[in-house]
Amino acid sequence: MEFSGIVGGIPFISLFIFTGILVNLIQVSCYLTIWPVSKSTFRRINGAITELLWLEVVWLMEWWSGFEVKVHTDAKTSQLMGKEHAIIMPNHVSDSDTLLTWILAQRVGCLRSALTIVKKTTGYLPVFGWTNWFSESIFLDRNWAKDESKLKSSFEALSDYPTPFWMTIFVEGTRLTADKLLEAQSFASSKGYPIPKNVLIPKTKGIVTAVQSLRSFVPAIYDVTIAIPKQQPFFPTLLTFLKMQPCKVAVHIKRYSTKDLPESDQGIAQWCRNRFIAKDELLETFAATGTFDEEEITEFRRSTKSLIVTLIFASIFLVGGWIFLQRLSSGWQYPTLATIIGSVAIVVHIFIEFTKMPPPKIKATQICTQ
Repeated sequence: MEFSGIVGGIPFISLFIFTGILVNLIQVSCYLTIWPVSKSTFRRINGAITELLWLEVVWLMEWWSGFEVKVHTDAKTSQLMGKEHAIIMPNHVSDSDTLLTWILAQRVGCLRSALTIVKKTTGYLPVFGWTNWFSESIFLDRNWAKDESKLKSSFEALSDYPTPFWMTIFVEGTRLTADKLLEAQSFASSKGYPIPKNVLIPKTKGIVTAVQSLRSFVPAIYDVTIAIPKQQPFFPTLLTFLKMQPCKVAVHIKRYSTKDLPESDQGIAQWCRNRFIAKDELLETFAATGTFDEEEITEFRRSTKSLIVTLIFASIFLVGGWIFLQRLSSGWQYPTLATIIGSVAIVVHIFIEFTKMPPPKIKATQICTQ
């Protein structure tokens, strides 16, 4: 039930808001004073403080809920991850996919420069959206007439980024649902494309713009395939994380050099479509075998850094909150505490509603599985 998620989420979201407000205040101060003088210095400072906030999310997933990520890739890709600028191109299966890329980024040392292309409404989310804006994530209207120029200018602004960054692009444009998959299958059938079973048809304008704008200084694109074992009882979402429901995800990563990609827009678009056909086949194999061919990177473990950071901020939050309540008169302590808890519960509800999957309009049996 969502109610249990709201109740379970109050402690974490309270801490997240507390830390986030501190981070946002520092971001505003640095943006007004340091950005006009040195973008590089601002980006380094902003990355350091943003990482502290995102580490709390990593802690929620790995330590609070028991979320497990098994990564499969080749040795060369494993060695380069986190040491170079890269475009991240995952399939989109749940609201936790962005958070999953944060776990991967944290483990290779570039969480502080993990950027994402998201819909514009995400920017209005308390703390989460504001922090992403200062971190130079890109917010889109989902209107190409408006988004094309914004994407190009945002990509060009990253040319002097001082540390290795990841730019995540969900080229499917939306999460995989039964309704969306049926639409993708109908579209593929009308165009003579292979019928997808596990992914949507990619919308290639964004990835084409990204490759053409970034290839001069971004050497790699990581083709990321996210697979969720069907036999597990819980599906990875923000709600399951808050409710301490453990789940597992397998991730396959294949690196491509941007210099080796086609030069033309049409060639890049076709390359992207081919990659999603391959993703679909890879996910079919995973469904049958429960694993990927590439070797699992066994050194990926829960983040000790996220645990330490969360414990420090939780201690500050609890001590500060106790001191604040003690300074209030006895008649105001309980009403103030109740107001704070109620306000946080509303924020938890907003986050859950924002990330919730829409109710299906079709039955699963209508989806093509042949």
